[in-house]
Order: sequence, then structure tokens, then C-alpha cells
Amino acid sequence: MPWATTLILLLAALCSSSLAQYNEEEDLAWLQYYLRQSRVSSYNYVPYYEEESPAYAYSYPSATDSEPEPEPEPQQAAPWRCPQECDCPPNFSAAMYCDTRNLRYLPFVPSRMKYVYFQNNLVTAIQEGAFDNATELEWLALHNNQIGSERMGKRVFGKLQRLERLYMNNNNLTRLPAPLPRSLRELHLSYNHISKVPASALEGLENLTALYLSHNFIFEMGASLKGLSSLILADLSYNNLRKVPDGLPASLEQLYLEYNYINAIPDEYFQVSPRLLYVRMSHNSLTNQGLSSNTFNSSSILELDLSYNRLQKIPRVNTNLENLYLQGNQIDEFSISSFCSVVDVMNYSRLQVLRLDGNAIKRNAVPPDAPLCLRRATVIEI
Repeated sequence: MPWATTLILLLAALCSSSLAQYNEEEDLAWLQYYLRQSRVSSYNYVPYYEEESPAYAYSYPSATDSEPEPEPEPQQAAPWRCPQECDCPPNFSAAMYCDTRNLRYLPFVPSRMKYVYFQNNLVTAIQEGAFDNATELEWLALHNNQIGSERMGKRVFGKLQRLERLYMNNNNLTRLPAPLPRSLRELHLSYNHISKVPASALEGLENLTALYLSHNFIFEMGASLKGLSSLILADLSYNNLRKVPDGLPASLEQLYLEYNYINAIPDEYFQVSPRLLYVRMSHNSLTNQGLSSNTFNSSSILELDLSYNRLQKIPRVNTNLENLYLQGNQIDEFSISSFCSVVDVMNYSRLQVLRLDGNAIKRNAVPPDAPLCLRRATVIEI
């Protein structure tokens, strides 16, 4: 029965074709549903930095049979994005470089930033709240701009409780910014127009190790340094000081007071700073009348620069001193007692460099016991 066999085969083919068509349509419907759900709910990844809220998610239009999702409200630049005026290296995501770009304003600082560089621009003002978003800042460079004290917010640094280094040298400041974060370790304010430093201006900066105030117009420091218990370096050179600051911190190691108008130093002034190593007071108005016999007799000082003053005699120094600069004074006598109270084999000075050139001392005025007292000296210029 060939016709029966043919009929059976034909029916089987039709059933198979119908079944295949049904499965294909089912698979297609499932695939469309999966893609639609993926687009609506799964594709919402936007890269963002840790500890920050992510920007709103990208989304595709939902299927026609579902309710439309509300559109996100317009937002400013996401807090993790780098301002278009600056560079944020991918391999150093916590740093933002905005220097040397002729900027006249401060761009937005993303909250992840720890190191921000605005130097060498034309910025004249810092608006209130400029850094409120960047509370992680540790290093802020604002030097070589045109920032004036009158155009700074009252508390622009108030929320930067992790700031360690602040660079504002070469600006138009007339007073110290205040309040300053207690976390500060270095404060750079040289080359401004500051004339006075009240005691309260540096109050609470117990972590400050370096203070740079050179090339200003400061005529009074008061006791502003006394409470800086961690201070190691104080640069007050090139100012209008007529007396030394009232009191030094015990932690101080380097004191720079050259190019001022100081004419006297109190007795035992340096004794309160047992770690003091370097004292530079050249180009002042010091006279022997303004010094006591023990002013510089401090066992910790290794280098003392008193050049270009009005001294007529060599002041007494400690035997531990290694470098003494007295050139450009009015000294006319080489007194060995200034270096050694007793001259013998066991008592001598550790002085290595002594400069007396530019004075009124003659070479033949050197006492015969000078080689014994100054046996370690490698340079003596008269």
C-alpha cells in the first residue's frame, strides 16, 4: 500500500513542521521578554568612586505594556567627574591639576580629591563654600595667584579637617586666613602683604611644623609662635620686625629672622628651645648693647648667622657652635674669650667655619692661643 505509506509520511512531516514553528515562536517571545527586562532593570551600572553616591543610572525605554519610569531631575556635573578645566590622571585619581591655565575662578572640586593644584593662575577670590564638598583634601596649592583677603569667604577652610599643607604664597593677602584647620602641618604665606600676626591667628595649630611668612610687611608677631607645640621651622625673614617674637616653642629647630630691623634680643631668649639648631639674623640692626652675655650661649645651636649688623665685638657663643657668620659688622677686636672661657688641651671650641671678613679686624690681631681654642676650624676668614 504505497499510498498509505505516503500519507503517513506526509502527516508526520506536517506535525513536525507545526511543532517546530511553535517552538521557534515560543523561543522568540522569551528572548524578546528577556531583552526587554534586561534593558529596563539590569543596565544601570555607572562607574563611581567609593564612599560617594553614584550618579543617576542610565535606562532604556520600557516596554509599551508597562508604566513609564520617571525621568531623573537635571543635575550638575557628577561629584566624581573631573572639571573640564583641569586634569585628573586615571592612575592618580585623588589628584586634580588645574595649574597654569589662566583661570580666574576656582572650579568645582570633586569629593574624592586629596591633592589639588590651582597655582600659577589669575584667581582673585575664593567664594564661601568653595571646598565644602572636598573634605578629604590634604594638599591645597593656591600660590602665585591674585587672591586678596577681602575676597575670601570667612570660613573657606573651615571644613577641611584633614588639610596638612596649604600654599598661598605670592598672593595679595593682607592678613592670615582664619580659621585654619587644626590638622595643618605646613603653612606657606610668603610674598604677600601681611602686616600683623595676632596671637589668635595661629591658635590651636598644634600640628603645625613649618611656618613660612617671609617677604611680607609684618611689624609685630606678639606671642603667636609660643603655642605652636610642634613647630620646627619658622621663616620670618624679609619683614619689618623691630623685635623678636615673644616666646619661642620648645620644639623649634630653625629660626630665620634675616632682613628685619631687630636691634635687641632678651637674655636667655633661645634657652626655651633646647632643640634649636639654626639661627639666622643677618641684615638686622643688632648691637652689643642690645645683647646680654648669654644671649647666644645655647648648647644646641650649630649655626649662627649675625652678618651685616652693627656689632662691635664678637658675642659670646657656646663651644658646641660649628658655624659662625659675622662678616659685614663693625668688629675691631678678635677676643678668644668669646669662643673659649678657658683655653687648654681639654677645653676648646667645635667651631668649623668662622667668617669675620668685612670688619675692622687686622690679620695680625689674632691672639696666639687662637689655634688651640679653634683647633677644629677649617675656615677662618678675616
